[in-house]
Amino acid sequence: MSNLFLQFGLSNIRIWSCIIGRIRFIVLDKMKTTRTATVIVSVFLWLWISETPAADDGSIDLLRCGDFCMWREPVGDWKIVGEVMKDARDGKKLTGKAGKDAMLNGDKGRTHNIITKDEFGDVELHIEFMVPEKSNSGVYLMARYEIQVFDSWGIEHPKYSDCGGIYQRWADGKGFEGRAPAANASRKPGEWQTFDAIFKAPRFDKGGKKIANAIFVKVVHNDKVIHENQEVTGPTRASTYNDEKAVGPLMLQGDHGPVAYRNIRIRPLK
Repeated sequence: MSNLFLQFGLSNIRIWSCIIGRIRFIVLDKMKTTRTATVIVSVFLWLWISETPAADDGSIDLLRCGDFCMWREPVGDWKIVGEVMKDARDGKKLTGKAGKDAMLNGDKGRTHNIITKDEFGDVELHIEFMVPEKSNSGVYLMARYEIQVFDSWGIEHPKYSDCGGIYQRWADGKGFEGRAPAANASRKPGEWQTFDAIFKAPRFDKGGKKIANAIFVKVVHNDKVIHENQEVTGPTRASTYNDEKAVGPLMLQGDHGPVAYRNIRIRPLK
């Protein structure tokens, strides 16, 4: 999905917000019953915001509100910001300017993991992220299956624990099933990077028994294909849930180090 399309969508949201605010001012100015006017306009605003925020292709912009309306409480120290950059005084930190374009995991760079309100099965995901030097995060499909986010700039032979890796599972005190990316596509710390993923949720029969594993059908990191048709037999390490279900939320890891995310768009697949 092009940046132009994303910018157009965000611009439309902001324009409509301004229009709604102006309508409210006019109504309050013209109507003598201020309380009635406020209720009418508030209901109209609530109905507009609560509509499914889907683009023409069915994708959902998880930052379209300019706040955390699409995310579960508590959000901890996560905050909405504009421009994000590596801290000029400390290369291991990020800093953000005022705005509504991205989400940053607080001034300290460690806070709660953040989870969407909506739950999904099969999806296409586009997400952009930034980490400073040596930082670490993760994108968890269904809050269970992780694509690793890490400062892996310059690493010649990436492992499952490097950026773009499908993180290992963990049981009986040891890890297993981690999948290294096919290539290291990482950019320098402090630069925006992208993941584009097609993910297939696990399948269950009518009795609830799992009959097919979850599959990362394709994962693309900064325009390079790094995974194709990779099955995961269960939740990866540090997942929100240890069970498996047909649907689940998106989770972004916020407790491992400074990270910022933007342009988070998820499209349910039928």
